[in-house]
Amino acid sequence: MLWKTLTFLNLALLIAFPLSWVAPLMRAGLLPLFSLDEISVLSGIVALWDEQEWLLAMLIAIFALLAPIAKTVGLSLIHFHVANPRLTPFLSVMGKLAMADIFLIAIYITLAKGVGVGRIETAWGLWLFTACVLTSFAVSLATSHLAKRDALG
Repeated sequence: MLWKTLTFLNLALLIAFPLSWVAPLMRAGLLPLFSLDEISVLSGIVALWDEQEWLLAMLIAIFALLAPIAKTVGLSLIHFHVANPRLTPFLSVMGKLAMADIFLIAIYITLAKGVGVGRIETAWGLWLFTACVLTSFAVSLATSHLAKRDALG
């Protein structure tokens, strides 16, 4: 029963992660009196690319897009008994890369608010992305634990 729940949660992440990439992470504006622009993971990557910050754009794409989806697909392969459960330590590293993206976003928000130029508000997409990463972390831990338990007995 727990395997099925983990499989369902993990498959739900295949929908939730892409949604979190287009959802607004924050709203930012230069002056408090003007409307705020919504920034998503994808719009942030595109903006960095347009500003010729290619390395940073690629790093964020790896942290926010590639790492979480690779981990989710890897866990799905384990849940469907296509991949060996010994793959979970590697998938754990992928999850840590995704968590690094959340910390980067939090640092950017803190720095922008500390400078005091303009206004930044967090949006629901940041919470969704964070929930996806934490759910993926929990699914990974539980999968690893169940795989070890099943191997032992």
